[in-house]
Amino acid sequence: MKKYVIGVDFGTLSARAIVLRVSDKTVVSESVFEYRHGVMDKSLPSGVSLPDGFALQHPADYIEALRESVRGAIKKSEVSSSEIGGIGVDFTASTVLPIDKNGTPLAFDERFKNEPHAYVKLWKHHGAQKEADDFTKAAKDRGEKWLDSYGGIVSAEFMLPKILETARYSKDVYDNTYRFIEAGDWINLLLTGNETHAAAFAGYKAFWNEKNGYPTNEYFKSVDILLDGIVGTKISDRINPVSEKAGYINKYGSELTGLDIGTPVSLAMLDAHAAMPALNTTANGNMMIILGTSACHIINSDKEDVVDGIFGCVKNGVIPGKITYEAGQQCFGDAFDWFVSNCVPSSYSEEANEKGVGIHTLLTEKAQQLKIGESGIIALDWFNGNRSVLVNSRLSGMLVGVTIQTQPEEIYRALLEAAAFGAKRITDQFEAFGISIDKITAAGGIASKNALLMQIMADVLNKEIFVCNTTQAAALGSAVYASVAGGFYDDVIIASADLSPEVKAVYRPIEENVIKYKALYSEYLTLHDYFGKTNMVMERLRKIKQDC
Repeated sequence: MKKYVIGVDFGTLSARAIVLRVSDKTVVSESVFEYRHGVMDKSLPSGVSLPDGFALQHPADYIEALRESVRGAIKKSEVSSSEIGGIGVDFTASTVLPIDKNGTPLAFDERFKNEPHAYVKLWKHHGAQKEADDFTKAAKDRGEKWLDSYGGIVSAEFMLPKILETARYSKDVYDNTYRFIEAGDWINLLLTGNETHAAAFAGYKAFWNEKNGYPTNEYFKSVDILLDGIVGTKISDRINPVSEKAGYINKYGSELTGLDIGTPVSLAMLDAHAAMPALNTTANGNMMIILGTSACHIINSDKEDVVDGIFGCVKNGVIPGKITYEAGQQCFGDAFDWFVSNCVPSSYSEEANEKGVGIHTLLTEKAQQLKIGESGIIALDWFNGNRSVLVNSRLSGMLVGVTIQTQPEEIYRALLEAAAFGAKRITDQFEAFGISIDKITAAGGIASKNALLMQIMADVLNKEIFVCNTTQAAALGSAVYASVAGGFYDDVIIASADLSPEVKAVYRPIEENVIKYKALYSEYLTLHDYFGKTNMVMERLRKIKQDC
């Protein structure tokens, strides 16, 4: 009777659910639901203003999105709930919220409706940069070896800096919090009633590793006495490897989703990492790049090495038995959307409407007519800060070479090229530290929609890039994990080989373009090192802005 599984991908702005028929790896339906409050970076629903660098969400949006997306996908599929043999979810990270002992978010408490720190701190919440710096300094002062696994720098995007920020600036919220929990783990708590904490979240975002667990309490106290005793209290010390289940759908989970009580639930996974089994990139040397609002670069290995500036490496967090490295770009598609929303004249929108295409399509078509280097512009892709390899959320974007003759499509192409240059800086770093990259597979909406960008990336990276035939790689990956939890397969590697989609396109480097881009990339590196390491004018400007 069990023929189908469900995968749910919680992204930055919406949740997407798919129903997958396991027998022929066919996605029979999908449903998308946008969060009612979106990203709260200016004010709370009550009107309370938010500081610069804040990016919050409302946990009620996740419950609504889970209900509507799963029920919507099941309805479209015309499949009976009795035929569904498992469900898996993935989530952005570190996206963290404070809950009470009953699992209720503090944001639901009337006492805290005007308190920003009671809400969800989204992955791109950068308000805790000072706290991240304090974690880094204390770790270096004490010679903490675990810091090597995070490239030697703690990011403001990690879980612990966000928690310390709450402790310092809203002690009432901190004291009333039973547990700080990743949003993905919280969703599974709602579905099953079991409090699980996936190794992927703890490993990539909270300093945990399989061998040594969390850093010592002495370390946490050296950062701030407020963190004394945090492990086992405010954060759980029970971490679940990827091979475990989260549990089974309980009564509330059934009422929420329409699934039968007892339906198996896989552990929650980071959204980008979930795509790894969906794209069958489980072997050593196979890099997966997920291109969305941000970009993640993930690769497996059998050895654990120090790679400076790389975001993390975790064993048994994504693929059983593998050590999986993660790096990424905090700003990818966000930069293109920012430019279109703020910097394109109305005449371009009118032209796009006349042609019956979107503004991104029009700008891509115009940018494609330009020769490499013709615009004379280089951009730095740090519009949300830099995740790898500088690990500094205080950095900001830059355009160099703009004149009064510059046209929008020239800037747009420069942004596409900067995104590719940022990706190359990451692949170069992996290879410089002995992590070979034999194959690159890309996924995400941008990979499927923008052939120009994918060709630019192939030329800049000087590597073939394979794009799989799926627009919902993360949701498909969660469905793959669900297929293992539901007993359709013995392990993720076997399920991945069987359920991954066909290759949709292959982008091969063009020798002439490779040569031309080497010159531009050299200029990018000059700007990268000068403004990322030598002249910290961007940090000073951010400080001036915050003081205004």
